[in-house]
Amino acid sequence: MNPRAFTNEAYIPTPIEHVANVATHGIWVVPSVIGGIELIRRSTTWAQLVSACVYGTSLILVFVVSTFFHSVHYCNHNRQLKDALHRCDRAMIYIFIAASYFPWLNIEHFSDNELLFSMRYVVWIMAIIGILYQQIFHEKYKMLETIFYIIMGIGPSVAILNVYNYYNITELKMGGLIYVFGLVFFKSDGIIPCAHAIWHLFVAAAAGFHYYAILSHVFPETDLPNIPGASSNMPPLNMLKSHIEL
Repeated sequence: MNPRAFTNEAYIPTPIEHVANVATHGIWVVPSVIGGIELIRRSTTWAQLVSACVYGTSLILVFVVSTFFHSVHYCNHNRQLKDALHRCDRAMIYIFIAASYFPWLNIEHFSDNELLFSMRYVVWIMAIIGILYQQIFHEKYKMLETIFYIIMGIGPSVAILNVYNYYNITELKMGGLIYVFGLVFFKSDGIIPCAHAIWHLFVAAAAGFHYYAILSHVFPETDLPNIPGASSNMPPLNMLKSHIEL
């Protein structure tokens, strides 16, 4: 590993760390595509289809953008391109956090709760604010940025868990804990060899737990042709799903 970066600079990985950074997110691109398609296949209402598209797309992009950035960082000496991709990589963290909430907040009966209904918009507003902050103060006040990730990642979940008592969903709790513990490595470049690559593995594991929770509880496998209240939507929805899967 190389020495730690200064306050307003990005850490420069060693060649081995570069390869590890690319590999630890690159291997999850294809599984994330398969996972996104499976959510679309299980969608039986328009709300589910929208959730599948938003969450599935963000799941794919968080690995694709990260892999592309780390590949360019390793192979390309164009400073402007690397800086632009680094900004995109960080912005995807905010988008992915908001998108991970989206399937839970888009469940139709959540509309009955004012707090959770407004939370649909709050998480995206937080993501936009976070992206703007990150673009303006790129590589400055790094600890403050990390704190904002934690607030955005944990804050809305407290409301969801309290209102609908989802404490019994082990995958949600495990995913959250893995993200939190992984932050130790996120902040350890120059202290622990391949720290960022280890962080990538924590992200993949946590995303996997959350994906399984969403798949099992928001998109349960069913042989029924429809969910009550969605019958009028099913013919065009099934046609659209067929085109997407092709």
